[in-house]
Amino acid sequence: MQDKITKVLKAIADPTRREIFHVLVVAATALPITQVADQFSISRQGITKHLKTLEKADLIIISSKGRERYCYANAKSLEVVTQWMKFYEKFWDTKLDNLDNYLNSKS
Repeated sequence: MQDKITKVLKAIADPTRREIFHVLVVAATALPITQVADQFSISRQGITKHLKTLEKADLIIISSKGRERYCYANAKSLEVVTQWMKFYEKFWDTKLDNLDNYLNSKS
C-alpha cells in the first residue's frame, strides 16, 4: 500500500500532471492523447511522458483504438491517499479539540 501511495503522491506532485488529470476528470470520457496535448503549451512528447507517470500510478488508463491512443481518468486510485490522510485528519482534530478545550478553560 505504501508503494501505491508513493506513486500517486509523486504523480500528482507535478502541477502539469495535476492539470492533465483534471482535464481528464472533467472530460468524464476517454480523450485522444492528441486532444490532451493540444490543451498544453508543451510538446506532445512531454505530455506523453506525464501520461506514462500518471498511468504507472494507476491514475489514468490508456487504451488503443486503431491508430489512436485514448486516456481517461481513474480517480478511484486517489482513495489510497484519502485513506492515508484520514489518519492525520483524526490526529489534527484531536489536537485542535485539545487546544480549544485548553483555551476555553482559560476564559
